[in-house]
Amino acid sequence: MKWMTVALPSSGEVRTGVLAEERLHLLGAGQTLRGLLGDDGERLAAAGERALRDPDVVADPAAVRVMPPIPDPGAFRDHYAFEQHARAGRRSRGLDLDPVWFELPIFYFSNPHAMLGPTEDLAVPPGCQRLDYEVEVAAVVGRDGRDVKAEQAGSYIAGYMVMNDWSARDVQRREMVLSMGPHKGKDFGTTVGPMLVTPDELADVRQGKAFDLAMTASVNGVEYSRGNLADIHYSFEEFVEYESSGAVIKAGDVIGSGTCATGCILELSGTHGEERYPWLRMGDVVEVEVSRLGRQRTVITG
Repeated sequence: MKWMTVALPSSGEVRTGVLAEERLHLLGAGQTLRGLLGDDGERLAAAGERALRDPDVVADPAAVRVMPPIPDPGAFRDHYAFEQHARAGRRSRGLDLDPVWFELPIFYFSNPHAMLGPTEDLAVPPGCQRLDYEVEVAAVVGRDGRDVKAEQAGSYIAGYMVMNDWSARDVQRREMVLSMGPHKGKDFGTTVGPMLVTPDELADVRQGKAFDLAMTASVNGVEYSRGNLADIHYSFEEFVEYESSGAVIKAGDVIGSGTCATGCILELSGTHGEERYPWLRMGDVVEVEVSRLGRQRTVITG
């Protein structure tokens, strides 16, 4: 199923619904996507079936304000799992890729309170002159767990969504010198959605450690980035195992994949030059799309 969280145009009421045949079948008031999590997906599937059977509560997705599928995650962890991007990021700081990268699916905690909807504007954060996007896929944890093994971790993933991990590269570069972060270089906004797609919807494109899903980004209508989720070095199941080792993960937590190959200006400008790939400026329009998961459109504001 394809789940969305939206605000209705007349009242602003936040509702959850299932997208089917270009119509959004709404659940009853007060039901949230996060509130339907907590098991292996049975509760979510049952709620979706009920919504699809009710022909009277539908909405046009184009007439509502689309919000993050999970507007209020309990925690947000972002990984670093595409080798080409990892090498480029280290190279930008004059470093080689440490062999430990191949041993640990490393992550950092980011801000769960800064989730943005797929068409919401992004304000340039204070002190930033080098604003960047990052093309990623995120998973949502479907139930609580601790010490979950990768072999069982698939049942802990409720679904997948497009994610853009906005980055203030100059701020990030300064704080990373102190071997802490990224924190202020990342915590001002993360765009997710438009929808959460359950794993069964992607079973036919399973490939390698993930899925054969094209990941692209354009700036002002010009394509900048093109990668594929199937190129990821670690699986989301391995993420769940690492995150939950000796620690608790909770239903509704968000897990980021890290940036795909060519998936940000940092990598592109480092390879081809800043003149060809300049940092984002006020008024730029950034579109990020992952096949089967949807498209985002963000305008950069002051």
